[in-house]
Amino acid sequence: MSVILSEGNSIFSQLSSFGHQKVVFCSDPETGLRAIIAIHDTTLGPSLGGTRMWAYKTEAEALHDVLRLSRGMTYKASITGLNLGGGKAVIIGDSRNDKSEALMRRYGKFIKNLNGSFITAEDVGTTPRDMEYIRMETEHVTGVPESLGGSGDPSPVTAKGVFMGIKACVKEVYGTDSLAGRTVAVQGIGNVGENLVQLLRQENAKVYISDINEDRLRSVAKKFGAEAVANNSIYDLDVDIYAPCALGATVNSETIEKLKCAIIAGAANNQLADETIHGQLLLEKGIIYAPDYLINAGGLINCYSEIAGFNKNRTMQLAENIYEATRNVLKKSKNENIPTHEAANKIAEQRIADIRRIKATY
Repeated sequence: MSVILSEGNSIFSQLSSFGHQKVVFCSDPETGLRAIIAIHDTTLGPSLGGTRMWAYKTEAEALHDVLRLSRGMTYKASITGLNLGGGKAVIIGDSRNDKSEALMRRYGKFIKNLNGSFITAEDVGTTPRDMEYIRMETEHVTGVPESLGGSGDPSPVTAKGVFMGIKACVKEVYGTDSLAGRTVAVQGIGNVGENLVQLLRQENAKVYISDINEDRLRSVAKKFGAEAVANNSIYDLDVDIYAPCALGATVNSETIEKLKCAIIAGAANNQLADETIHGQLLLEKGIIYAPDYLINAGGLINCYSEIAGFNKNRTMQLAENIYEATRNVLKKSKNENIPTHEAANKIAEQRIADIRRIKATY
């Protein structure tokens, strides 16, 4: 859904369109803080979402982004079976030049005033160090370093969830979830992508990798026995699985024409350039798409485990549940002949509706 603030399209109409419970505008001229905290839904539990710091061109753009992202977190928490609601926050500013301890701690005070209805974590433009500053003012923050009792790097958990999503799709297409001999093209080998490559190679999959960082590309290829390919040729490979783990919108009208894979399953956010158009195109072409917000939910699971006090083994078990969740989405998509992202949305919405009815009887 695209809703942009303009004349005749007020803040309140945006909130109505997205279905938010609360939006908080945070301003502190002394530190330069300008932030927006969006709480979309708390039916399943307190809202949790990262704080993104970005030099938005306009305040309307920042508002649109935080409304969209927070709603996405509601769906992600629901479909993965977590007792969390959806929220998100954005700080307007250049994270390289405008950030300070005072700004982050002042922001932490705003979170504290929400009395636990919003819990934050790091996101684009923020770091574990920033979470430490926020923690000085409120306990409602996750993603702090392990040395402070946090859960540490979420990348292995995220990669595990993507891996389980891939296996669920392989089971649907080939009748077995073994990856031995399967071919996978992993686009983007950051922390999550590298961990995914390791898991795939451990199951003897043939892995092709691409990345804009050529030094890292060569290093990861050598480390795991993967084959490096040019970034612009990854869509031309004849592989079983395409795993986008870098930028979003790589699945679009142009690339869908090129793709020869049976499955798209990766860690990147917003992989479909247009959910309605390209979700339907993939359905018609017979390519199975694992909804990104489902199989890349490991980061959220990691934060949830930190809040709940789970150990790493329990965290990985929760990530492994993505396998069955993906199988359920694929089954619903097939039975109703609808794109997989629509099937995932319906399952997420149904869980929220069911729990809302239960709570209404308390």
